[in-house]
Amino acid sequence: MVELISAIQDPMAQVTLGVLVLAVVLFISGVIAPELTGLLSVGLLMATGVLRPDEALIGFGSPALITLLGLFPVSAALFKSGALDRLRGLIASERIRTPRRLIALMAFVIAPVSGVVPNTPVVASLLPVVETWCHRRGISPSRVLLPLSFSTVLGGTLTLLGSSVNLLVSDISQQLYNAPFELFTFTLISIPIWLAGALYLILAPAALLPDRRDDSGESALNLERSSYCTEVTIPNDSELVGRSLLHSRLQRRFDVDVLEIQRGRERLFPPLADRRLQAGDRLLLRVTRQDLLRLQQDHTIQLTTQDSSHPITPDQSTVSGQKTVEVLLPAGSTLAGASLRELRFRQRHNATVLALRRGQDTVQERLGQVVLREGDVLLLQAPLDSIRGLQSSNDLLVLDRLEDDLPTVRRKPVAVGIAITMLVLPTVTTMPLVASVLLATVAVVATGCLRLGELQRSIRLDVILLLGSLTSFSVALQRTGLADGLASALQHWLVGWPAYGSLVVVFIGTTLLTQVISNAASVALLAPVAAQLAPSLGLEPMALLITVLFGASQSFLTPVGYQTNLMVFGPGRYRFLDVTRYGAGLTLMMTLLVPALILWRYGQS
Repeated sequence: MVELISAIQDPMAQVTLGVLVLAVVLFISGVIAPELTGLLSVGLLMATGVLRPDEALIGFGSPALITLLGLFPVSAALFKSGALDRLRGLIASERIRTPRRLIALMAFVIAPVSGVVPNTPVVASLLPVVETWCHRRGISPSRVLLPLSFSTVLGGTLTLLGSSVNLLVSDISQQLYNAPFELFTFTLISIPIWLAGALYLILAPAALLPDRRDDSGESALNLERSSYCTEVTIPNDSELVGRSLLHSRLQRRFDVDVLEIQRGRERLFPPLADRRLQAGDRLLLRVTRQDLLRLQQDHTIQLTTQDSSHPITPDQSTVSGQKTVEVLLPAGSTLAGASLRELRFRQRHNATVLALRRGQDTVQERLGQVVLREGDVLLLQAPLDSIRGLQSSNDLLVLDRLEDDLPTVRRKPVAVGIAITMLVLPTVTTMPLVASVLLATVAVVATGCLRLGELQRSIRLDVILLLGSLTSFSVALQRTGLADGLASALQHWLVGWPAYGSLVVVFIGTTLLTQVISNAASVALLAPVAAQLAPSLGLEPMALLITVLFGASQSFLTPVGYQTNLMVFGPGRYRFLDVTRYGAGLTLMMTLLVPALILWRYGQS
């Protein structure tokens, strides 16, 4: 504790603490994007003299960050070549007939794929396939989508390439001890963790996963078919004018629920069956995607977009070159917290929002006035070029596959061969992993697996900026003595504790912090502090760093704790506590198992 008090008296340490507190507040509040928070922190640490430019920016030239940068296009080439088509076919096969069998496939087959391919595109690619399987089997998606996310999270720690967090911890280890992680540094620990987690997913009581069914007991897919909320206007010459909803062709021909009628400044709520429609009425509908597209062709109504001055007429809705796609607002999207009208979405993206889906919630606001949230799914209509632009956006994730994105099957063996070679070379030779990844990046372009423009679009600039900037936290904590002081205070609090108990505390602390700020930020803040505990516990620093790594990666408690949890949250119509209920047992298992395995692997010196 004395060391911490002494460190805090240093003006540079006080500035560093101030920047850290500001960064944590910004990470939690989401006022600005996480990568901007990271860049702001780097700028402040340099401007105040805490770090020299070469110290603050060291993360942007680190081998770990360059490895991650090269991994994005290699993964994109695998997806474009159809390397996951066999997985899709396996899910759709007649052998997978029950949710438990599907979960077993996810846990034992899909999870290892996430060890070498980023889990976000894995989930995005398989999500429509799993939803189709649920529709065909009459099973609620909520029974299987959360296990899909958890499986990819478990697989993400099998190798160094499984997660950007793994590479960030490797980078911190390189800076602190000149000892970066190898490709399989923690695989001996992660394999038992993956197998134990897989067994949990398969054997966990089905009651832990909600079954979102309607009152009539039908499959939750029926709710899914009417889960979009949109807005239509009754034109002056519509045959619906003067008719009641009960006797109108609107409800006879289309599977829609009328949630509200807006008539001037008056808002009319159910029951609405006997209400006679008037010209200019705006109807808030809950409707299926299929029926929504049919509604566009119907001359009795006009689909109203987020811009009330531009209703969509049937002729406009069939313009050649227009595509209709679903997009998801991922965690950290800068669009969250603003309405479509405030964002000027149509002008900004050259895309029209037709409807919005928000998990199980019913949106009772006009489309242009709805404040967007992370996890919302928008149904867009836009020219193909505009959708291509959205694919490179960090604020929206396009869920539909475009025709030009269909697998280039001829290149599949080439892409798979390049990926395997990329993994084998640093394992059996002295070639550094970063060199192998960069050579693989060049190879996927040279062999035609990926075009140069696709390579550029595949790189997640937000992730690169965030990880590169967060390294400055670790450097600042070390340089100002705060890491030693905080470790000394923690060591004083843990005096008399066995090494196992201390590792449990570090794991739990990292896991809980990850639920409120990004896992990368948790690692940047805690890794240098935890590593300083190693001598007092009689452990290698590597043991503490890996504890932090697993604590930040094994996020099963909240939908916002990990990107893939949020991706399945809406389609599965989960509620916040559904994730906590299903993931609490898995988190407890990991809390007990991970420290034990780390002690087994590294022992006490």
